[in-house]
Amino acid sequence: MPYQFAPMPDERGYFGEYGGQIVPPELKAVMDDINDAYDEVSRTESFQSELTWLHQHYVGRPSPLFHARRLTRKQGGAQIWLKREDLNHTGAHKINHCLGEALLAKHMGKSKVLAETGAGQHGVALATACALVGIECEIHMGEVDIAKEHPNVTKMKILGTRLIPVSRGTRTLKDAVDSAFEEYLKDPKNFFYAIGSVVGPHPFPRMVRDFQSVVGREAREQFMQHNGGRLPDIVTACVGGGSNAIGMFTAFLEGEGVQLVGVEPGGKGLDTKEHAATMTLGRKGTIHGFECYNLQDDNGEPLPVHSIASGLDYPGVGPQHCYLKDIERVQYHAIDDNQCLEAFMTLSRTEGIIPALESAHAVAWAMEQAADMSADQAILINLSGRGDKDADYVADYLKL
Repeated sequence: MPYQFAPMPDERGYFGEYGGQIVPPELKAVMDDINDAYDEVSRTESFQSELTWLHQHYVGRPSPLFHARRLTRKQGGAQIWLKREDLNHTGAHKINHCLGEALLAKHMGKSKVLAETGAGQHGVALATACALVGIECEIHMGEVDIAKEHPNVTKMKILGTRLIPVSRGTRTLKDAVDSAFEEYLKDPKNFFYAIGSVVGPHPFPRMVRDFQSVVGREAREQFMQHNGGRLPDIVTACVGGGSNAIGMFTAFLEGEGVQLVGVEPGGKGLDTKEHAATMTLGRKGTIHGFECYNLQDDNGEPLPVHSIASGLDYPGVGPQHCYLKDIERVQYHAIDDNQCLEAFMTLSRTEGIIPALESAHAVAWAMEQAADMSADQAILINLSGRGDKDADYVADYLKL
């Protein structure tokens, strides 16, 4: 029997026992305003038409579906397919929700859009969307990530974004979120915090998921067209906050026989303290205004996390992912830095596709899994971003 799902989230913003609005009353009123505006605007024909037009003529949708034949032959076993979100304008899936958020902020009359970024892909996409609609953009980014992701930093500056380096804590994604949120709290009536994943207080996990669901809808239709109406055996995507994964999974949640797998960062190993394996080793807690699995100390405070992929080093995860884990509809596995790097180089040299380090986590898991499957089975990977931003870092790291 196909899985049956209750409407998600409920009116309070919960997916099962995860999500919600764990915020001060004055900020809850602002979140509710955003929710109401989203409900009103997103259902209008004018908004849908504009977003569809931008997807086609600005982003370049639908993104292609590619049969990785040489990688399939190299690994043996299952056929490996790639949903090419790396070919979107700005180089990743992030543009899908950034356009929606920027249009919504403009509609609401906001004066500035704020956001955090880790790998810089959300930052570049949001800077692009804000330039397009004509609204001020401010991006907070950890100093460690600024050094690692210099190409994206340069792009954000060219696009007119005010970039705020974050020097606190680990100087990575979690600290950038803290910094951006503090700036947002100075004037939440006039500022719009464009959260970069399916995290944060309601309505952002729902809203970002909805904007990203175009990925799965396209991929499902494309795969069936290429494969005589059948569905893939496995659909997989990397998971940090979880936006690209939930965007891909949504169209397959009720697909009978389709296994869904989220791949999170194992960093330097699950037996170390240098990983970001939230779903594997985390426990329920509160972070950044919502309830989810997160990595925390004995006092319930978020732990420092690590991943070679800047976009995945976050100690929490989207609430819908937590719900899907609990009901066992989605499985979550960890891939370490070395496995990620091996997949990064293998895909680059086998198919001529340089993936983002984030996406390479899913590629690594799929490569391992494919070898244990038969040739008449198929794995569909959401290749969520391209590796331009990571190329210099990987070359230095591997001494190429």
